[in-house]
Amino acid sequence: MTTLKQEMYIEMVIGKENYAINIQDIHEIIKMQPITDIPNCRSYVKGVINLRGKVVPVISLRHLFGLPDVEETKATRIVVVKHKEESIGLIVDYVNKVSTYDEIQPPPERIGGISGAYFLGIGLREGHLVGILQMDEILLQE
Repeated sequence: MTTLKQEMYIEMVIGKENYAINIQDIHEIIKMQPITDIPNCRSYVKGVINLRGKVVPVISLRHLFGLPDVEETKATRIVVVKHKEESIGLIVDYVNKVSTYDEIQPPPERIGGISGAYFLGIGLREGHLVGILQMDEILLQE
């Protein structure tokens, strides 16, 4: 008897849209904390945080996706992902839940104003579409 292993994703919200990251890419999810600015960085790089003695760069997905800044709330989170042995924080409006998707479609070239290269695919869950983020494309911006 064979069982089908379904990938699990952490679903989050940025603006009015749902996005997801493979749970295996996520190190931890933390509340917002003070971010130290780094001069002369790209606008989406908000700075660095001290995470238990380790300096972690923090990226705003809102800025990367061309959305305006909003006031932080109690629900705002930093999703810390592991990428090539480095930890990187991603600011999201809030984390929704853990999900699996029965069907994942390939992404179009552009989704709204966002490059389709940022997505592994589009997950379908209960009639809602969720953009599954491609960490290599997001984190290796030049």
